[in-house]
Amino acid sequence: MSKLTKNQKLALEKIEAGKAYTLNEAATILKEVTRTKFDASVDIDVRLGVDPRKANQMVRGVVSLPNGTGKQVRVLALCTPDQEAAAKEAGADYVGLDEYIEKIKGGWTDIDVIITMPAVMGKLGALGRVLGPRGLMPNPKSGTVTPDVAKAVKEVKQGKIDFKVDKYGIVHTSVGKVSFTPEQIEQNAREFILTLIKLKPATAKGTYVKSIYLSSTMGPGIKIDPKLVED
Repeated sequence: MSKLTKNQKLALEKIEAGKAYTLNEAATILKEVTRTKFDASVDIDVRLGVDPRKANQMVRGVVSLPNGTGKQVRVLALCTPDQEAAAKEAGADYVGLDEYIEKIKGGWTDIDVIITMPAVMGKLGALGRVLGPRGLMPNPKSGTVTPDVAKAVKEVKQGKIDFKVDKYGIVHTSVGKVSFTPEQIEQNAREFILTLIKLKPATAKGTYVKSIYLSSTMGPGIKIDPKLVED
């Protein structure tokens, strides 16, 4: 087992073993213990009492973070010519159709989100092998397949994210940057957790939100008390 660095020891000293914190307390401590030279991401992991193997217990959705993600999200809008101008005005980094489909077939994936319209989804079928493993395939459930491409682009640029429970029953996503204030981190994390609670499957039995941890890139996890989130 590798030895803890000086910074890791200092970080762990600020976190009381076994204690579950409020969101605001955790956000404040998170900023204190993060010592990366870059603006680290703030990550949240929520373990749910669901069985993702059952279709009626799959938890997936979207949420608009009140304070955005803090990330520069590169958006590709695959749309027909009549929607190109609106998509560009909404902030899309790349706009087009056939030329970008060919680029993706050639291995280009220098983007974070692809937004398209139902009328052209048929053309994207051949891209599944490239986009699927990278989580880039547009999906109506995540709001990335829509007749109003410009609106979807704008929402993503403003902080809309999609999430999905993994095979272990955990939902993991980023809810901001360490440069955010504790209040901004708290607001984003709370909005995400409350959205998860609203998506509780009717077939889920027992405790739904089993555990919540807030952490920064390369930083220790800070336990959150689920009961205090809605206070």
